[in-house]
Amino acid sequence: MPKTPEKKKKAGSYGAEQISVLEGLEPVRKRPGMYIGSTGPDGLHHLIWEVVDNSFDEAMAGHADLISITLNKDGSVSVIDNGRGIPVDIHKQQKVSALELVMTKLHAGGKFGEADSGYKVSGGLHGVGVSVVNALSEWTEAVVERDGGKFMQRYERGIPKGKVKKIGTSKAHGTTITFKPDPDIFSTIVFDWTRIVEHFRQQCYLTKGINLRAHDARKSPIETYGFYFEGGVASYVRHLNHTKHAKHPNVFYVEKQVDDAMVEVGIQYTDEYSEHLYAFTNNIYNPEGGSHVMGFRSALTRVLNTYARSKNILKEKDLNLTGEDVREGMTAVISIKIPEPQFEGQTKAKLGNPEVRGIVETVLNEALATYLEEHPRDAEAILGKCILAQRARAAARAARETVLRKGALEGFALPGKLADCSSRDKDNTELYIVEGDSAGGSAKQGRNREFQAILPLRGKILNVERARLDRMLGNNEIKSLIIALGTNIAEQFELDKLRYRRIIIMTDADVDGSHIRTLLLTLFFRYFPEIVSNGHLFIAQPPLYRVAKGKEAHYAFSETERDEIISKFQKTADDKKKSKTETKEDVVEEQENENGDDDVAKLKGGINIQRYKGLGEMNPDQLWETTMNPENRVMKLVTIDDAQIADETFDTLMGSEVAPRKKFIQTHAKQANLDV
Repeated sequence: MPKTPEKKKKAGSYGAEQISVLEGLEPVRKRPGMYIGSTGPDGLHHLIWEVVDNSFDEAMAGHADLISITLNKDGSVSVIDNGRGIPVDIHKQQKVSALELVMTKLHAGGKFGEADSGYKVSGGLHGVGVSVVNALSEWTEAVVERDGGKFMQRYERGIPKGKVKKIGTSKAHGTTITFKPDPDIFSTIVFDWTRIVEHFRQQCYLTKGINLRAHDARKSPIETYGFYFEGGVASYVRHLNHTKHAKHPNVFYVEKQVDDAMVEVGIQYTDEYSEHLYAFTNNIYNPEGGSHVMGFRSALTRVLNTYARSKNILKEKDLNLTGEDVREGMTAVISIKIPEPQFEGQTKAKLGNPEVRGIVETVLNEALATYLEEHPRDAEAILGKCILAQRARAAARAARETVLRKGALEGFALPGKLADCSSRDKDNTELYIVEGDSAGGSAKQGRNREFQAILPLRGKILNVERARLDRMLGNNEIKSLIIALGTNIAEQFELDKLRYRRIIIMTDADVDGSHIRTLLLTLFFRYFPEIVSNGHLFIAQPPLYRVAKGKEAHYAFSETERDEIISKFQKTADDKKKSKTETKEDVVEEQENENGDDDVAKLKGGINIQRYKGLGEMNPDQLWETTMNPENRVMKLVTIDDAQIADETFDTLMGSEVAPRKKFIQTHAKQANLDV
């Protein structure tokens, strides 16, 4: 007779006792990444955004017009607004002060109640903002001024240290939140001043009439920025174009309320070849667009084609302008404010509300048609730009088809160019874009042929910031790169066809190498942004020095690392006596290398230092060991933290306008690290 199985608890058993319940703000401290994205610099700055978003919500509701942010010397941050002040009276259901409720409970606030009790429009609709900041801070203090009184409560790691207490009287109204990020949570608690200033400049453009002051009290004297813009997104468009040459002086601008939705749009064309469109919902940036962008694009194309036909600018035989034609060189900002935004994903990258498309489309149809009729010179300049783009696109299409046909015929095996890898597993392959034939030869010999492909470039590629696609495709180096990537380009780009998991830029550590790297980064940023945003683009970091003594050699990636290696060598037993009396600077003797350069220095004690100025100076095995071996190499992942700042930087450094570039060089001259 079979035995009845015993009901004994196994190591991997799963029952009610394994279910844990986290109270209050415990889940935030347990899994901070779920609430703020990461515990790195992005998450750290997100704390400030969350607190200030509440102040902007007060401003958008018409209750505040002054916000102040201060980075304090002790590492804390203070955010002050002159809004209504968080309520401090006792909540009927929860039996605690409303201030304590907002600061210590998730999904508590004025954004979830009845229509007349809180906010009609809000950026932080998840309602976890200030309570999450409180949970992830070493300490937080909330001071509220309202109803003739001044009230305060302190928290440590989200836990109240006493009840809300009245600390005085006040005729003012508003809220002050001061918090110090918890070093046990974050990898760094040092705030980036430039990042903060740029973020709040953008927010003030989107909330016109708000007066914002940002103070960095960590510096002496205190550094202060003030922002106040009456022009809304029209001012924002002018700011985005301040380093560019505008095709028409006036910025098209419309602001209109439709039911509960407020639509604000600004447009201006420049002589650039790229589209620059920034879409926001309740002041939240939507990098992936959404229904408001779909409505904008549809209306823009329709209105410009209708106007061009009515004025006989487009003849009967002419093809209509496409979406790509009407958006070339356009700088546009779309800002909508709605009561219940529906975002796709936690990052709020894309707006999903279907009704918004029709609202934006209707507003832009009427306003843009009127603008074109009232500003005929602007209309002529805009359509001239669009028609030129249409002709260039046709030429580019023919050039692109030629490139792809050639690539298909040659089977991607370009003589003297691409040395492909043998593996066809895209998840493990990588393409090195290498400067020059010399470095390309070393890379080809030193690589692992199974998963590493090499594409050497001869000379400097075309600066794509100053060239249209049709001219760009006439450049042999760029054509080779497009074929090697396999993704096609422009509107026919397909990320799924990328032939390599990692694209690695590997250039010399000199001025020419830096220039080539910048040209390549410009190409990827303008024409292959998805490769960058999806984490496929890297920059190789070859060593700058080889420090050797006898048979022992080490590589250094910086001067500091070089000096540390020298110090270790000088402390060996043989040189102990000499190192006590002689410094490194006293014992350097220059020795010419085989090429007659002064890239090799010899120190007393048999220490040799070689300075690598080019990848071609390395033997293939050295290049593999230091720069290409996945087990040893150091690489930088190329990311875009702020598309607007990145766009402005590329335009300044690589664009056709000389004055902004000259100013940039003069401003940053002292920071330059010149190797001459």
